Amino acid sequence: MQAECIACGRPMPLCAPMAYSCDCGGLLDVRRSLKGIDADNLKRIFEERRALRGSIYASGVWRYKELIAPELPDAVIVSRMEGNTGLYQAEGVTRYAGMRRVWLKAQSENPSGSFKDNGMTCAISHGRALGYRRFVCASTGNTSASLSMYAAYGGAKSIVLVPRREISENKVLQSLAYGAEVRTFDGTYDDGIRFLADHAERLGLYVCNSLNPMRIEGQKSIAYELAQDMNWRLPDWIVLPGGALSNAAALGKALRELHSLGFIDAMPRVAIVQAERASPFHRMHAGGRKTLVPDPAPKTRASALNIGHPPSWPKALRLLEETRGVTVSVEDGEIMEAKTVIDRGGIGCEPASAAALAGLRRLVRQGVVHPDETAACLLTGHLLKDTDAIREYHLEGRWGASMRNPPRPVDLAQASREDL
Repeated sequence: MQAECIACGRPMPLCAPMAYSCDCGGLLDVRRSLKGIDADNLKRIFEERRALRGSIYASGVWRYKELIAPELPDAVIVSRMEGNTGLYQAEGVTRYAGMRRVWLKAQSENPSGSFKDNGMTCAISHGRALGYRRFVCASTGNTSASLSMYAAYGGAKSIVLVPRREISENKVLQSLAYGAEVRTFDGTYDDGIRFLADHAERLGLYVCNSLNPMRIEGQKSIAYELAQDMNWRLPDWIVLPGGALSNAAALGKALRELHSLGFIDAMPRVAIVQAERASPFHRMHAGGRKTLVPDPAPKTRASALNIGHPPSWPKALRLLEETRGVTVSVEDGEIMEAKTVIDRGGIGCEPASAAALAGLRRLVRQGVVHPDETAACLLTGHLLKDTDAIREYHLEGRWGASMRNPPRPVDLAQASREDL
């Protein structure tokens, strides 16, 4: 098993000590031969595995082991039965978007509450196969919670670097509960990533951020499962929020493989949504540039999107080029309103997830997406990942709060039908 630099094409081994980028600075992709794979036979196997219990193949990631990490021994795999998340339609969501049909793929239903679990099970398992016992990440929250959970379950040590500001306390508390050694620092997510790129090898740490191509291999399963859920016929559009852009990197690799193997007949179009005040990738793409200019001071209420220099941007750009994709940015108020619509639909999500629906609604109004087309939005994080956002909207009336739902006092001794 080896990786390849997406910039210069140099092959690189995936072994200890791990390299997470090429000497030229380019990002790495795992490369393996897909020759001889029978798509129809794998479809049958994947369907049979849905019924399995008590096996790693019951996982919504390891069900697709042949396409993710066939060389990993089952004995090293750390799985919490991740994936197997719901695909939902909610009338209010579809109406809000202004489209004929909208699905929500709720990666928020993963065991740690976010889409990061799909990739983390693969990264941790690969690190164990290489003999690592100390796992690390820089994070705005979801990555650290996922890493902490899998490391604890696998009997390993986790270290997470978290910015002191502009993060969700709920996610930090998750990491503490799972026993992670949490280290806070002055600076941004980007500063933490730079530190790990420079010092992880010296410190004997296995990095679990999206710089690690094995994380991306696991996250590919989100698109595999979406396609399988939809009987291998994807919608016209897939819409996802863009923070570090690892989800976009994984989606691109999955779609290329699904299409080349014949699992799907056509590639959907892709829309990547960023928060207006944390949108360096959108600004680059909208401006027709090929080089990203980092935002030194990103600031959005959707804390998972609060990233000024997304490390996976070259892979995300490749995805847009291959799918005739688009980008869009939305204001925090739009994100919070879309979150409330998803919450009211009985599904729920954290603010960053709702950026997908907010962006889709804006693209429909701009005429980029036609109302008769179909779309799937990826919900990346659970409703309870950021309870402060709920309090601010419903109790304090912030972010416009046009659908505010504060509690009202009631006198139970005299309560009428109108009161209840």
